[in-house]
Amino acid sequence: MLSVFTQYPTFTVFLAVALGALFTMVLMPFWIKVLRSHLIGQQVRADGPESHLVKQGTPTMGGVIMMIALLLTVILLAGPTLETLFMVVAILLTGALGLFDDATKVIEERSLGLTPKAKLIGQFLISTAFVLAAVNWLGVAPTVEIPFVYTFDLGILTTTLPLATPNGDFQIPWLYILFADILLMGMSNATNLTDGLDGLASGTVLVVMVVMAAIAFHCGLLDSAIIAAALAGCCIGFLWYNSFPADIFMGDTGSLALGTALGCLAIVTKTEVVVLIIGGLFVIEALSVMIQVFYFKRTRKRLFLMAPLHHHFEKKGWSEVKVVVRFWIISGALAAIGFCIYFAQAMGA
Repeated sequence: MLSVFTQYPTFTVFLAVALGALFTMVLMPFWIKVLRSHLIGQQVRADGPESHLVKQGTPTMGGVIMMIALLLTVILLAGPTLETLFMVVAILLTGALGLFDDATKVIEERSLGLTPKAKLIGQFLISTAFVLAAVNWLGVAPTVEIPFVYTFDLGILTTTLPLATPNGDFQIPWLYILFADILLMGMSNATNLTDGLDGLASGTVLVVMVVMAAIAFHCGLLDSAIIAAALAGCCIGFLWYNSFPADIFMGDTGSLALGTALGCLAIVTKTEVVVLIIGGLFVIEALSVMIQVFYFKRTRKRLFLMAPLHHHFEKKGWSEVKVVVRFWIISGALAAIGFCIYFAQAMGA
């Protein structure tokens, strides 16, 4: 961290927002120009809303600049700690996975990209590596707390290996790894599903990251707070170009990485359950897809006009902007509720 700011941690977190936004806003126009010059654009799903056909060819992979902006901000402001290293590496690796997925879509001129199996394997490896690193080097306890109810010890089934770590021998808490993998992979894919309308994912992630930055700061995890704040800033800068009608989409490069970042922040701040409320909109979007698939297989009918849920409301006649703004409001309300639950629990502890 820049030494001049070490005495002012609150200012540093706000500066991370500003720098993330600045780097993204400055670099994005050049990236858009490069993508357009090489005719690299979004492939629109054939069964999507008819109004989305005009989006065909819009530059994608805007998440590349968001990841660069994050990295620059972290290098300038965050400390050279294991906390920073593990978080950033997990985010960037997931972004790289998303970039490969986006590139596959462009090269093969289809809207699906990598196979679901290949994507899940990549996410699983990244998530597992992060959780093991967090437990053994960051001292994250293999527990899951339901606020005001009960704390589950998921470390009861643990394998110990004679490998030295700062916290003793190398621990593999199998149940916690299973839970954390589901959380990380679920959040990553849920955020990806939410990224279907101009400004929807960037606006909702912005709100969520502000709350996670506040939680990390309260936990004394300044580097994590800086990362969350930087991502919020990146979303601000990206939203300038992604608002309706979008000049560029973040692609899987951005959405998968942002979802993984949210999961990683939940792990290190021990808010694995509360994050399901803070990021509740992503959970709702993912559930709408799961419910739609289950209902259709059972009845051969559709419960929603189209899934994910934001497309349902488009089909009902809502304008894209109306859906986005109302989903922002819902996301903000859920994030506020989640933060209040966290704060009330923290004050009562």
